[in-house]
Amino acid sequence: MRIVCLDLEGVLVPEIWIEFAGRAGIPELSRTTRDEPDYDTLMKYRLAILAGHRLGLPDIQKVIAGMEPLPGARAFLDSLRERYQVVILSDTFYEFAHPLMRQLAWPTLFCHSLDTDAAGVVVNYRLRMADQKRQAVLRFRELNFKVVAAGDSYNDTAMLGAAHGGILFSPPDNVAREFPQFPVVRDYAALRTEIDRAFARAA
Repeated sequence: MRIVCLDLEGVLVPEIWIEFAGRAGIPELSRTTRDEPDYDTLMKYRLAILAGHRLGLPDIQKVIAGMEPLPGARAFLDSLRERYQVVILSDTFYEFAHPLMRQLAWPTLFCHSLDTDAAGVVVNYRLRMADQKRQAVLRFRELNFKVVAAGDSYNDTAMLGAAHGGILFSPPDNVAREFPQFPVVRDYAALRTEIDRAFARAA
């Protein structure tokens, strides 16, 4: 009865917005939850930039179609699922994630949705629910699961704190400094070791 909750971008796949920013030549879009703790502020900022450049969902999906998981991510995930249940808790969008989930052998993913107009312009975003990462961890705990969570950004820290064990995976220095209560690891071997240790402590 053990569940591992993982963030997606920065843990298993590259940051989609950073990749798109580079391909589109719009450095302002490289701002992520590693930089901005307020997700609503960040998304409104992104949507305004997309509108200003007349870029829509098809433009972003074209970039995502050429992306791959981080090196070693698929093997790490496959090994993890041999021993634990795994759920991906992400602030990405289902409209982005499909090709990357295929490459990771379709893990369970909880994330959000985008609203687009007839031309494919992103007009709004819809949260699956507010504070969804932390709430999911709390519900798993209510179902009598032991939960260990790992992520890399500000928007992951609430779920790390709600879990029996929380781990920061390759976080930026600003996040690591502000949340010293979470151990920091920087490769999949170390992450797996820390996950196993966290479950042993929670037993």
